[in-house]
Amino acid sequence: MSRIDETKDFIPVRIAVLTVSDTRTPADDKSGDTLVERLTGAGHVLAARGIVRDDRPAIADKLRQWIADPAVDVILTTGGTGLTGRDVTVEAHRDVYEKEIEAFGTVFTIVSMQKIGTSAVQSRATGGVAGGTYLFALPGSPGACRDAWDEILAAQLDYRHRPCNFVEIMPRLEEHRRRK
Repeated sequence: MSRIDETKDFIPVRIAVLTVSDTRTPADDKSGDTLVERLTGAGHVLAARGIVRDDRPAIADKLRQWIADPAVDVILTTGGTGLTGRDVTVEAHRDVYEKEIEAFGTVFTIVSMQKIGTSAVQSRATGGVAGGTYLFALPGSPGACRDAWDEILAAQLDYRHRPCNFVEIMPRLEEHRRRK
């Protein structure tokens, strides 16, 4: 069973939050607000925040910009993970991934099933790694963002979480680039 090892120090990570929407503004971005409240409440640093339209190239460009920024360790996007024609966030994420974290979507579906039943099959939440940066695409509802943070990301982005977590392997994400 997972646990927090209190003998280790907490290591804050720098997290960027991107809302993908044709209609949201900073004034009514409840999902983005939820993520910011959760991550800062946990002791992490808000590295950047933005809103981009449901446009695959624009989303991928913003992801690449933040991946290239050494002040960003993790990117959380909210919105655009459904099945409609404008839902292209997952495709934009996959355009930039070097490696996909397949189990993230699976675990998110399990968590969602407990909350919304079979409606969970309509979400395409995904996670991956690119340029030493973690990326997670979450649905656009505040409830889904809470569930993803509270049930998955809070533990995996806590260096003290055992038996393992994403933070402890961050220094090794780009070790393939250092090989000769």
